[in-house]
Amino acid sequence: MLKTRTIKKLLAKRLDGQVLSSRSALKNFRHDASLFELKPRLVVRAAGVEDVKRLVKFVNEHKEHNPNLSLTARSGGTDMSGGAINDSLVLDMTRYFNQIGPVENGHVSVQPGVYYRDFELITLAAGQLMPSYPASRELCTVGGMVANNAGGEKSLIYGKTDRYVKELKVVLRDGREHVIRPLSGPELKDKLKQNNLSGRLHKQIYQLMRDNRLTIKQSKPRVSKNSTGYNIWDTWDGTTLDLTKLIVGSQGTLGLVTDITFKLVPAKPLSGMIVVFFPDMSRLGDVINAVLPLKPTSLESFDEHTLKFAIQFFLSFRKTLGFKRFALLGLSFIPVLNKLLRYLPNLPKLIMLVEFEGDSPADIAGKIAQVERRMKKFDVETHIAADKKHEEKFWIIRRESFNLLRKNVKKKHAAPFIDDLIVPPKYLPEFLPRLTEIMERYEFLYTVAGHMGDGNFHIIPLMDLSDVNERSKIEPALKEVIKLVVEYDGSLSGEHNDGMIRGPFLKDMFNQETMDIQRHIKHIFDPDNIFNPHKKTTADWEFSLLHMRRKF
Repeated sequence: MLKTRTIKKLLAKRLDGQVLSSRSALKNFRHDASLFELKPRLVVRAAGVEDVKRLVKFVNEHKEHNPNLSLTARSGGTDMSGGAINDSLVLDMTRYFNQIGPVENGHVSVQPGVYYRDFELITLAAGQLMPSYPASRELCTVGGMVANNAGGEKSLIYGKTDRYVKELKVVLRDGREHVIRPLSGPELKDKLKQNNLSGRLHKQIYQLMRDNRLTIKQSKPRVSKNSTGYNIWDTWDGTTLDLTKLIVGSQGTLGLVTDITFKLVPAKPLSGMIVVFFPDMSRLGDVINAVLPLKPTSLESFDEHTLKFAIQFFLSFRKTLGFKRFALLGLSFIPVLNKLLRYLPNLPKLIMLVEFEGDSPADIAGKIAQVERRMKKFDVETHIAADKKHEEKFWIIRRESFNLLRKNVKKKHAAPFIDDLIVPPKYLPEFLPRLTEIMERYEFLYTVAGHMGDGNFHIIPLMDLSDVNERSKIEPALKEVIKLVVEYDGSLSGEHNDGMIRGPFLKDMFNQETMDIQRHIKHIFDPDNIFNPHKKTTADWEFSLLHMRRKF
């Protein structure tokens, strides 16, 4: 067994980048935004693709006598499932993998350590947008978006990240960088004949998809978006074999992504928003079904608890926004106060944001007027945002809700363990009361935000995890919610992926045949488990419990 200091010396000789072992470095990288902590042995800042290749080859050379040696790629560290932490080698992609290519013909190549906020500045300057950004858009990287197959407020119309990945460069287990892209016709035939690793991978996946096509088809989650397991449902359509569909959403468990080519969409300059305030959730499903035919770009929500925290910690937005934007935010709330006064001494149970994009103000105004008319029969209060500045106050609360809780609630910590469930919207009137009953029975203080149009909810309990009684609630509550989600043909994750929190429970969502296919995918790509262990199909609940955080 190699000692950590020996590994550091060996890597320092091989790599052009840095190998970090300081107490502060290991502390900073032992957490992401999840419930879990894993202290890495070393943090490596690879200076380029050649360093990544050398790292993979190093792990391969020493794996037999060091079975716990492995690699986990990490960028923004915003993952809520525990996907960006490891007790071996963590590869920090933000220092050197931060190049953005030119936007050409609606496409752009970018390295995984680039923050989305910086990426968007470049694409918008060219009139283009990568629309699958999540609520953590100011903090996350494009590499993390690919790893989780991220989605967000525009996914209702535009879909998730996998729809926009044109090509990937990935360092696979042989320590070589491979180009992964959709193949069909003569190209696919040629690839299947190749006797190198890329050819063998394509051939094995092709055979697996072809031989299990019926099982795969029948096991597809019946929701509009899904980030559980490997995406076996879109890998082979009978004509095209597309391994990017497996890499996207794999949380770095199949290989290390070094470059991403995205296809973009034209950025629409105009938008408008109408806000709907619900006194209760009894008509929620009916309202959603009334709005969806109008094809809103976004149908987002947050609950009364989130609104209360936003009011309580309003001053904390000053640091995020700067004084000028903060002052404008405060002023823009004045027109909304009359709407909220109707609900006092309580607040609306739910606030829904309905946004439309378009090419003309008249088109947007017409759709907003239709929403306003349709809402009258449901006895709900509405508010039309006057312009983008007035829309911003609602988007800030929606996008910043998790960070707001994580940074400001003392003694209790945001505990994301049922943070991304999704069920078909038609079931919401039945599903939500049963979900609420579970949350109240366990006496959770919690917030709800999410993507109403997809039936995708982010539920964040606030807990004191230093209290053994609080921690003991997590497993039984999680299992009850999983059972409920499965009963309503839902998925455990619409966007946030499996990691250490949902990976152990994939077996509750999929049958044995499907799980065998999922595990075989991992084995084909990574038989020695050198890439990001303890996640997705290699996750183990006892291991996850052992590494649950106690302090924050």
